Amino acid sequence: MVQQLDGPTEVTNFISDLNIKYEKVHKAFEDNFWATKMNLQGCSSEALARTKTDYDSFLADPTNLKAVSEKLQRPDLSSEQRKVLGVLERTFKCYITEDPAAGSLKEKLNEAEAKLAAARNTMQLGYSDPESGVFTAASSVQLRNLMRVAEAEGARRSAYEGLRSIGPFVSEPFLGIIKHRNKLAKLLGFEDYYDYKVTAAEGFGKSRLFAILDDLEAKTRPIMEAARQRLAAEKGPAALEPHNMSQALAGDTTKATDPYFPFEDAVDVWGRTFAGLGIQYRGSVMTLDLCDRQGKYSNGFCHWPQPAWRRSDGSWVPAHANFTSLATPDQLGSGKTALETLLHEGGHAAHFANVDQHSPFFSQERAPTSVAYAENQSMFLDSLAGDGAWLGRYAVSRQGEVMPWSVVQQMLQDTHPYEVFTVRAMLAVPYFEKALYEMPEDQLTPEALQALADEIETKVQGGLSPRPLLSVPHILADESSCYYHGYVLAEMSVHQTRDHFLEKYGHIVDNPQVGKDLTSVYWEPGNGAMFLDLVQQLTGKPLLADAWVAKLQLPTDQLLAKQKQDYETAVKAGPKFKPGDEIDIGMRVRLVHGDEVISDSDTDGGIQGACAKFKAWVRQQYFAGKDENMQ
Repeated sequence: MVQQLDGPTEVTNFISDLNIKYEKVHKAFEDNFWATKMNLQGCSSEALARTKTDYDSFLADPTNLKAVSEKLQRPDLSSEQRKVLGVLERTFKCYITEDPAAGSLKEKLNEAEAKLAAARNTMQLGYSDPESGVFTAASSVQLRNLMRVAEAEGARRSAYEGLRSIGPFVSEPFLGIIKHRNKLAKLLGFEDYYDYKVTAAEGFGKSRLFAILDDLEAKTRPIMEAARQRLAAEKGPAALEPHNMSQALAGDTTKATDPYFPFEDAVDVWGRTFAGLGIQYRGSVMTLDLCDRQGKYSNGFCHWPQPAWRRSDGSWVPAHANFTSLATPDQLGSGKTALETLLHEGGHAAHFANVDQHSPFFSQERAPTSVAYAENQSMFLDSLAGDGAWLGRYAVSRQGEVMPWSVVQQMLQDTHPYEVFTVRAMLAVPYFEKALYEMPEDQLTPEALQALADEIETKVQGGLSPRPLLSVPHILADESSCYYHGYVLAEMSVHQTRDHFLEKYGHIVDNPQVGKDLTSVYWEPGNGAMFLDLVQQLTGKPLLADAWVAKLQLPTDQLLAKQKQDYETAVKAGPKFKPGDEIDIGMRVRLVHGDEVISDSDTDGGIQGACAKFKAWVRQQYFAGKDENMQ
C-alpha cells in the first residue's frame, strides 16, 4: 500500500487529528476494560463506565460525522483519503444518535452494563459436593471442565446446577438492560436491538442474517437428530442429560489426549505453530493472562488498547493486545483448552496486528468491523488443533513423545460423529437473542427469561444444553451482545477457506504461503472491505454452508483414512520449528497473572526465554510435589 497519505494537506491534517482523538478515547476505555475484567488492583467499574461513555460520545458526536461528510464532497481528494474518510463516515454512522433521548439511554446502558459486569465478576459461583455438601468455588470454565471429566454423576450434576445458577443471578438487572437496548434501537429506526447490532456490524439486517442461519439450521437438523440417537444407543439415554453429555462425548478422549497437551508448553507451541505459517505481528506487544483465578472475567478474549495503523507520514504504529484465557493447569483437559484458546485469540491478534491502513478506525474490533470477519481469522487458526497434520508435529508429551495414531484415531472417532452438536450450540445463541429482543416488554420477567432459554435449547439443540444459554457471557455485554451469529458465519468461511488452501497448496500446517495469503487478502484491508467480498476474493466462491455441511456428512472411515495419511507425513517431517528453537514472530510477549508479571520476552531472553520462565512458574504454582513427570 501507499506508505504516505497523499492528497490535500488540509484533509490529511483533518484525518490525522481525528485519528489521534480516537486513539486516545479508545485506549482509555480499553485500559479500564482490561483492568476490570482482570480484577486488577485499583480497577473501577465507575472509571470503566466513564471512559466507555467518553468513547461512545466521541463516536456519537454529530459534528465529527458532519465534518467527515463535508470533506468527502471535495473533488480533489486522493483515492487513499477518500477510502479513509469513507471508513470514518461508516463508523460514525453506526453510533450517531440524533435524538437526545438516545444519547441519554446509551449513558444509562453503560452504567447498568458496568454494574452487572461487576456483580457477575464477583458472583460466588461453584458447586456442592454431592456427598458432603461442602461448597467449592469454581468459575464457569472450571464447572464446564468438571462436567467433562468428573467420574461421579452427582459431581457433574452439581457443576451443571452451578452454571444454571447464573441465569437467576443476572436475570433481574439484565431485563432492564434488554428494555433499554430495544428502546435505543427503536429510537434509531430499527426493528429491535438485534436488527440494530447486526446492521451496524455486518452491513445487512436481521432478516437476511436469519435467512442464512435458517438454511444451515434446516440442513443440520437431521444430522443432529441422528447424532443424538447414536449417542443414546452407544452410551445410554442418560448421556443426553445436560450434566452428562459433555462427559459422554469427551471424557475418555480428554484423558487420552491430555498428556500430549502440557499446559506449560502451550505458549511455545502456539508461537512455533504461527511461525511455521509465516505469521508476523509487526512489532506488537501482547500481554497474556492465561490462568483462572477468583474475580476474573469468565471468558477468553483478546482486545487492543492500541490498534495498529499507519500515520499519514507513513510511520507504523504497532498494536498492543491484551489476551486472556481461564486455564487451571493441573486440571485434566486444561492444556488442550489453553492451546486452542491461544490459537484462537492469537489468531485475532495476528489479524488486527496486520491491518495496514491510514487510520486506527480500520483496526478496531467494534462496528463497522464485521463480527464474522473478525471470528473467521481466529477460528481458522484454532481449527488446526484437530488436524492430523498438526497433531503429528505439535501434540507432544512432556517426555517428548508424539501423540500416537491410536489416540488421534480415538479422538476423531469420538468427536466427528458429534461435531454437529457444536453447530447447534452455536446456532442456539443467536436464536435465543433474536427471540429475547422480539419478546413483548410486558412479558419480560426473570421466569420468562429462563423459560425462553430452556425452550430455545430444546428446540435448537434437541434438549437442555450442557452450557445453559444464560451462562454465555456474550449476551450481557454491549460489545458482544447480538454477536454470536458471527461465529456461525465465520465457521462457514473457515471450512471454505480450508478447502481453498488444501486445493491450492495441498497442505496448511507449516506452510508460510498460508500466512502470506491471509495477511494480504484477509488482514491488511481491515474493515475497509466487506467480509463476504473478502471470502469470495480469497476462495473464488461466495460464502456458502456447503463445505461445512459436507464435513459433517463425511463418513468417519473416509475422514480417518485422509487424517492418517496427513498424520504419518507430519510425524516423519516434524515441526518446522522444533522445541527450543528461537522464533521471530515480530512480537514482544508479556506473561502475567493479574498484577504479577511472570515473564517478558524483552527482558528474559526472547520468546523462548519468556516461555521457559513461564513454564517454571506454572510448575511451582500448580505442580510442585505433585507430578514427577514435571521435573
